[in-house]
Amino acid sequence: MAESKEKKTQTPKMPVLFIGHGSPMNIISQNSYTESLVKLANELPLPRAIMVISAHWLTDGTQVGCMPKPHTIHDFYGFPDELYRIRYASPGSPECAELVSKLVHSVQVKCDMGWGLDHASWAVLKHMYPKADIPVFEMSLHYSFNEWHPLPLTYHYNLASEMSELRRNGILIIGSGNIVHNLGLIDFDDTNARPYDWAVEFDEKVKANLISHNHEDLINFQKIGQSSRLSVPTLDHYLPMIYAIALQEKNEPLTFTHEGFQNGSVSMRGFRIG
Repeated sequence: MAESKEKKTQTPKMPVLFIGHGSPMNIISQNSYTESLVKLANELPLPRAIMVISAHWLTDGTQVGCMPKPHTIHDFYGFPDELYRIRYASPGSPECAELVSKLVHSVQVKCDMGWGLDHASWAVLKHMYPKADIPVFEMSLHYSFNEWHPLPLTYHYNLASEMSELRRNGILIIGSGNIVHNLGLIDFDDTNARPYDWAVEFDEKVKANLISHNHEDLINFQKIGQSSRLSVPTLDHYLPMIYAIALQEKNEPLTFTHEGFQNGSVSMRGFRIG
């Protein structure tokens, strides 16, 4: 076992992940999605640290968490008390967070000492790395709430492309969001509700573009058709996927780690690059 772990630490380049994290109920659920996370972690090289690009940390400008001991944020409401008692006490990685600010030159990446880990991070990592013994830090999304002047998706794509060197420093990058995420039409009572036709249509078209490495159409997703309006009513959960694909290098393989829907209007699709 020790020999296997040593080989993992010698991997020259870490993969990049996109994880559809869905409802906080997945934190305490055992289903095909959570089982896919366990399987994925067992297949990955052992990370030096993990950086999660979170759909739930929206800021003015781009920030990274620099605290040595990030606290667990329960950024959800109306769920069972059990969820609020759970803590994910992983260490942070100020050194790796600082490396991000050194690599990105197009914008200033600021150091944050207050946010911690929201459930886009720990709801996923609780299943992947339950011992919480790997350093974790988050990157925020520079997010415009002005619908008339939103930041172009190329801003995020270009920013992410500057971070490829992190992969060669043993850092596992995870974009955590959802490709289809419409809370206005969600079926809160039935996790296994039949997905809407428009949700399936958009998810399949995104899948096809991911397979063909067609990043341009994923950036300009509105051109996919009417289903895009309902599938991506806001950009927050879609953007982490843009960060993930921006880190895909030429001819680098992409494989799907999970496919499916929860609650009718949430795609749980996830993928691995590299």
